[in-house]
This record gives sequence, structure tokens and C-alpha cells, in this order.
Amino acid sequence: MIRCPGQDTSFWDFRAVYEVKCPKCGNNVEFFKDEPVRSCKKCGHEFVNPKMDFGCAAYCKYAEKCLGELSPELLAERDNLFKDRVAIEMKRYVGRDFKRINHAMKVARYAEKILTEERVNPAVVLSAAYLHDIGIREAEQEYESDEAGSLENKGTAIARQILTKLGAGQELIDEVCSIIGHDPQAKGTLEFKVLHDAGLIVKIEENQKDKPMGHEELATLIGSAFLTGTGKSLAKQTLLKQ
Repeated sequence: MIRCPGQDTSFWDFRAVYEVKCPKCGNNVEFFKDEPVRSCKKCGHEFVNPKMDFGCAAYCKYAEKCLGELSPELLAERDNLFKDRVAIEMKRYVGRDFKRINHAMKVARYAEKILTEERVNPAVVLSAAYLHDIGIREAEQEYESDEAGSLENKGTAIARQILTKLGAGQELIDEVCSIIGHDPQAKGTLEFKVLHDAGLIVKIEENQKDKPMGHEELATLIGSAFLTGTGKSLAKQTLLKQ
């Protein structure tokens, strides 16, 4: 396993060793700062080092090798770290356009709910969720339009810049950009369908505030427009309160 420079013991001080209470029995368990998991000597419970910082894993090009031997819990946390970094970059890029930020955050929340029941790559889906409208400002300025063609053209270029800055792998960048750009091949992927359904729930929610549909009309739309079973079920729960 590659030794990260940040974990080099020659730079350690007294804070490199500390005690953490076992979440099961409360016994003190000693951790070295680079130990991802330890077992409690009193009750045998194995748990993740709560003070271990793997923020660099969200962008470091060696993360896959460095984290290859870690537990599933920490690997899952790596996905969360990357998702959060994409969200931060989206907010930084959009600035004070809170309407756009709130929209992207809602789409990401629904996408996260849908993907728990679908076999998809969470990093691809959630990155696309946060970045799917990232080109709106530029499209409006250059083309005086936020129509699909102009938005997708600008959005893919900006999303590629953001993901490259975060050190994402080329495969992930290409997948996210193909989804944002509505590439015909991407439309057949489950990742695209999950994002489509999450975005559609948010769109219907927003439209209901201005031009509300009746219960039957809304039920018909939900029955025909969603691309995943999980998305359709979530739409019924959210929009029809079923």
C-alpha cells in the first residue's frame, strides 16, 4: 500500500496517538492517526477511526491504491467526500444564485434517494445532479437562452473543468459530461435515468406552485414519464402523498 506523504511518521507529533471511546461499550480504544479501523479489546466491536481525515481521497490520483485495503465504510465515505466537493465547487461557481443552488441540491437529494435502490455509480449520478444546470448563466449571456442545446453545450465544458480540477478520473468525467450533454448513448444508461427521474420530480414540484395539476392528471404523468421504478414510487410518495 502506498504511503501517503501526509501519513509519513517523520512528521508526526504527540497528537498522532489518541484514545476514542468504543461506540458500543464506551471503553477507551487507542488509535494511531493512520489506522482506519481497530477492535475494542473489551467487547470486540470493530469500528472506523472517527478522527481519520481522508479528505485528500476525494481528489488525489493515488487514492484508489492508497485506500484499496480499507473497509467498505471508509470507501463509502470517500464517495461522500467527492460528492460534497462537487457540491462545494458548484456553489462556488454559481455564486449568489440561490435559486440555481437550491434546484441543484433538490435534484441531488432525490437522486440520492433513488440510487439507493438502483445499481448505479453514485459518483457519476450525484456529480451530474449537482452540475446538470451549471451552464445556465453562460448560455443566457451568450445565446440569450437557457434552452437545452445552448445549456448542454456550455454545461459540459464547465462540468469538465470542475471535475478535472477535483482530480476525477477520465472515465467518470466522460460519463458525467455525456449525461449532462444528453448524449444519445448516455440516455440508455441507468445513471441517466436516475438523474432524469430526480430532475422530473423537482420540475413537477416547482411547476405545481405556479400551475398546479389535478390529482388525476398528475397521476397520469407520473405513470408515463418516469424511467425507473424507484423514481416512479418516490414521485408518488412525494407528489401524490401515497
